[in-house]
Amino acid sequence: MGDHVVGIAMNGVTGRMGYRQHLTRSVLAIRDAGGVLLPDGSRVIPEPVLVGRSEQKLREIAARHGIERWTTDLDAVLSDDSIEIYFDAQITHAREAAVRAAIAAGKHIYAEKPTAGTLDAALELAKLAQAAGVKNGVVQDKLFLPGLLKLRRLIDSGFFGTILSIRGEFGYWVFEGDWQEAQRPSWNYRAEEGGGIVLDMFPHWHYILEHLFAPVRSVTAHTATHIPDRWDEQGERYTATADDAAYGLFELEGGIVAQINSSWSVRVDRDELVEFQVDGTHGSAVAGLRECRVQHRSTTPKAVWDPDAVDPGQYRSQWDRVPDNEEFPNGFRAQWELFLKHVRADAPFPHDLLSGARGLQLAEAGLRSSQSGARVALDEITL
Repeated sequence: MGDHVVGIAMNGVTGRMGYRQHLTRSVLAIRDAGGVLLPDGSRVIPEPVLVGRSEQKLREIAARHGIERWTTDLDAVLSDDSIEIYFDAQITHAREAAVRAAIAAGKHIYAEKPTAGTLDAALELAKLAQAAGVKNGVVQDKLFLPGLLKLRRLIDSGFFGTILSIRGEFGYWVFEGDWQEAQRPSWNYRAEEGGGIVLDMFPHWHYILEHLFAPVRSVTAHTATHIPDRWDEQGERYTATADDAAYGLFELEGGIVAQINSSWSVRVDRDELVEFQVDGTHGSAVAGLRECRVQHRSTTPKAVWDPDAVDPGQYRSQWDRVPDNEEFPNGFRAQWELFLKHVRADAPFPHDLLSGARGLQLAEAGLRSSQSGARVALDEITL
């Protein structure tokens, strides 16, 4: 049983997410730890090959981390038989063509979301991957974060009884870029470059709702561009053409109702940048990225509405913290390890290109709902 070295073409690692989460905290961390253990006792060891447009940035990253191979020639790396996996963390509008080329070259595919600019294109990629017989996956990292892993534990234990509703709050204030540097790149606010909070966040909400609770059957949404003018990386003023806030109502199979607000123009009065409150007949929970708090029906206070008296409730103090009970690895790394097992040992991996397409379906439906003011039903999509 020998170890398996797997070459991975990593496109887009000069960006913040691609570099920090996927390259250094996932692939290099897995490689430096000796790889991923497979059921037969062997290990799969990832070996990154950096791909991008900036020769200088690629050379610097490679030298910093002792990576032997890098290139600005995507076609050359896709024709290299030593490369088994193609990973894409480019900006959205550049992803589809590169993934399509990688599928044609017979590479297994792992990509950030959204996988394409439209649902039709995302579905076509999923169909091409199926026809080519290549393994494929989409990054759905938030499912592997401690707070949501604790929430899954509660669901699996039956803590909630019958789940009734979900309320999510996500967002923070992204500076306009004039008097303080913006925390997000300017393309996020240009619809013509694939920007917008719906395209960015609704795919996240879809896989969280789908994998933790139930399939999404309809959406009613309202979007807004609250901050119309921003300043780019060169300090130039530009007009924001993409939505920076979205207010969504999602109906799930079985009658569960989810309300999720997403905004880059909101100031934070929460413990974490994203929180989900789940209410059930037997108990409730509030889960963030790391923490999760619960209140069982046996300890639920009897609140009484009286606007003429001081409320003595102190309600937040009446919730209990869910213990870790285990060590939680980096969420991106955890999913990378599952994908490597999927490629080498055919381990289950439900986060495929079709799942990614369903997330894009929700985003498109949300945008249509906002434009029309109507509830939009989601038809089941298959290959």
